[in-house]
Amino acid sequence: MPVAIITGSGGLIGSEASRHFVQQGFDVVGIDNDMRSYFFGPEATTAPTTRRLQDELGSSFTALELDIRDQAGIDRVVAEHARDLELIVHTAAQPSHDWAAREPFTDFSVNATGTLNLLQAARTHTPDATFVFTSTNKVYGDTPNFLPLEEHELRLELPREHRWYDGIDLEMSIDTCTHSLFGASKAAADLLVQEYGRYFDMPTVCFRGGCLTGPQHAGAQLHGFLAYLMKCTVTGTPYTIFGYDGKQVRDNIHCHDVVTAFHAFHQAPKAAAVYNLGGGRRSNVSMLEAIQKSQEISGRELQYTLSDEARIGDHRWWVSDLAAFEADYPQWSLTYGIHEVLQEIHDHNVEQWTS
Repeated sequence: MPVAIITGSGGLIGSEASRHFVQQGFDVVGIDNDMRSYFFGPEATTAPTTRRLQDELGSSFTALELDIRDQAGIDRVVAEHARDLELIVHTAAQPSHDWAAREPFTDFSVNATGTLNLLQAARTHTPDATFVFTSTNKVYGDTPNFLPLEEHELRLELPREHRWYDGIDLEMSIDTCTHSLFGASKAAADLLVQEYGRYFDMPTVCFRGGCLTGPQHAGAQLHGFLAYLMKCTVTGTPYTIFGYDGKQVRDNIHCHDVVTAFHAFHQAPKAAAVYNLGGGRRSNVSMLEAIQKSQEISGRELQYTLSDEARIGDHRWWVSDLAAFEADYPQWSLTYGIHEVLQEIHDHNVEQWTS
């Protein structure tokens, strides 16, 4: 039986990947020590998700409470499963701009050093295993904020004739810009994944994600904005929009579409691959548009305020160009748009949120 090691297995993408690869015939070893509750408080805990995975997947899923910063522990787990290990999906991370500035050493050690521990263990024990890394579009820093955006009633938008109107590609530089400390730690990890692929000829990929979302997302104020936005709308919790008059645009990709991209890559891996991965032109939304849609779906009105202070390194506009990945893996395609994503988040959680 092939084995997949999935870090952050209690999180949004990790749990979706665990279910998916068990269905594909893998034994999954999930690594998660619930640091999300440390980052964002007890309401963001991943422990219930881990328990559900154990109940749903049975003996095909092994949950390990292990910190990816534990070099010896990571090496031991990879070595133990090396004979059958075909895939490592690395989703564990500290994901917030604001939180990284509070504890820079923790942020960097989780995002960069934790990734290095996994790469080196893979290189030592199973260099042919596919290594999938969930990177971020924040490696581009605030460069997108200098695009010639036009202001519309509900959103900022690029002119149709602009080269990146259909989405930003890999030619955007990651240099001479403000990243935030989170963006810097993820950029370090991204470059390490590329370098291990290129230098040691290992099958690695960096998926530079936009906003990753889904119904099981434990959204918090500092991370997971669509899930948190819908939760605030349903529960009457006041919501704050940080900067840009709420017209900032994000593309959002459903966790199902993220994980099927992982699978497509694993079926035909390359060394040191890099792709931008998000909702692209099919699935993007501004904050004001997302509020409007959330209110329509829930039948409730959101209480929100606008703050003039944008988060450091936050993007005014981001839409991913998916053409490179679609060209290399034509069997993959997006299956969710924004309305479907928000409707599913609402329907999956409304009973719990209102009980």
